Amino acid sequence: MAQHRFALDHAETRARKLPSPWAMFLGGFLKRPVMVGSVIASTKTLQNTMLKRVDWANTKLFVEYGPGVGTYTQNILDRLPADGTYIAIDTNPDFIDYLSIKFTDSRFIPVLGSAEDVEKIVADHGFENADYVLSGLPFSTLPKGVAPAIAAATHRVLRPGGAFLVYQFRPKVRDFLEPHWSNIDYSIEWIAIPPSHNFWAWKDKEEAKAA
Repeated sequence: MAQHRFALDHAETRARKLPSPWAMFLGGFLKRPVMVGSVIASTKTLQNTMLKRVDWANTKLFVEYGPGVGTYTQNILDRLPADGTYIAIDTNPDFIDYLSIKFTDSRFIPVLGSAEDVEKIVADHGFENADYVLSGLPFSTLPKGVAPAIAAATHRVLRPGGAFLVYQFRPKVRDFLEPHWSNIDYSIEWIAIPPSHNFWAWKDKEEAKAA
């Protein structure tokens, strides 16, 4: 079944005259290695692990940082309510162009920009808060000052009860989460290369008042 799905994706890519996802992903990694978490795309198992705690029925706005070539995109769209919105933010214009062509779902909005500016991006699209934010950005290798700025902006933009979903190949991201979130769930996904450190940082009412 997985091979059949890959064949369909490959056929769709050729029909639309797009480069293959693997070529795009590798090219993006080679151009900007500090901005791409891994040269290996997330497995479906890891995707499902990260997304299973989302309250999809009550999700109006889902945000993703660093969508790359859309490894998570269809999985998210398959779960998102009909009236939901999904904003994907990436600094790589090649990835944004690719996503704009490959995914035509009206709920999906790829945005060229930085995760540091998530509050403005969310507001520009008519929302006050995001319900969930997903990130695979490599926090430990981002330019100095960027990781803490992203963490702070993400905490501010989340609604009370929302969560920052982070998957990393190093656990150091906790250092950027703990100044803002006190309720952090953690697990390791062993069925990933390399194993993934997964975090769900939940914004509660007390933190919302203090923000």
